[in-house]
Amino acid sequence: MRNILLFILLFSVVALNAQELNCKVTINSDKIESADTELYNTLQQSITEYMNDRKWSNAQIAVNERIECTIYITVNSVEDIRYNCDIQIQASRPVYNSNYTTTTFNFKDTECSFTYQEYEPLVYNENIFENNLTCILNFYANIILGIDFDTFSLKGGELFFDQAEKFAMMGQSSQEAGWEAFGSTRNRAAILAAFTEERMSPYRELLYNYHRKGLDEMSVSVDKGRKVITEAIKNNLTAVYDINSMSVIMPMFSDSKLDELVNIYSEAPQTEREEVYKILSDFYPTEEQRLSKIKKGKETP
Repeated sequence: MRNILLFILLFSVVALNAQELNCKVTINSDKIESADTELYNTLQQSITEYMNDRKWSNAQIAVNERIECTIYITVNSVEDIRYNCDIQIQASRPVYNSNYTTTTFNFKDTECSFTYQEYEPLVYNENIFENNLTCILNFYANIILGIDFDTFSLKGGELFFDQAEKFAMMGQSSQEAGWEAFGSTRNRAAILAAFTEERMSPYRELLYNYHRKGLDEMSVSVDKGRKVITEAIKNNLTAVYDINSMSVIMPMFSDSKLDELVNIYSEAPQTEREEVYKILSDFYPTEEQRLSKIKKGKETP
């Protein structure tokens, strides 16, 4: 009996301290002629284990609370042991009291280069730049966690964004592409600025209002939850646009949320649909085809 109780206690401790991420990794090497399938399978497995087998923080996370995310790597070219890739990163979280999951992060990184030899171990080091691949993975793991925590409590992801900043600084010192503070409006440095610059804080407020006070509330009151989302778009997203219309936040929001917003407003009152449509069409003039569905609403048979 004592052994059984000890087992239950140990299992409970492990369950409350599970790794934070449940990350599915895919590597596409179709662009590479005569690609070594085994090498890419090994790399894919190594990245999967690196993301999923690590405790990224001291947060108590149950197994069923792990953050669902995906990393899709497209290998564009290979020179000896140096790989030039695009990486698509997505993350989602469940909506309270429903079977629905909402996308929280969706970004394509087109400036990813790293060296890798088959069976080379991926070493985690938060103090020293080991390899650009692990530095990139460390950065995005913390961005994913920071965003997820922000959706549950107001600016709850602060610790993770601070950690992401450490890896961004390592990346900048390495002279690798994608880390330059003024190199692009859509690189990793731009993502970091979106979550650490005080002037961009309205977006972090949007993450909380949209998800915790909006989507999660819709299981109790669809109208009340949707109204909060409307106010978040009017106030928070508009504030970001007014501060910096070229911020990476704007395409990140559209890539994550526009299709979802079509569903959210499908049965909203016409005045509310038109109000949201007007705001978003000003921000995303090239997305008229999708946004017009918000204005039109749900078709009646």
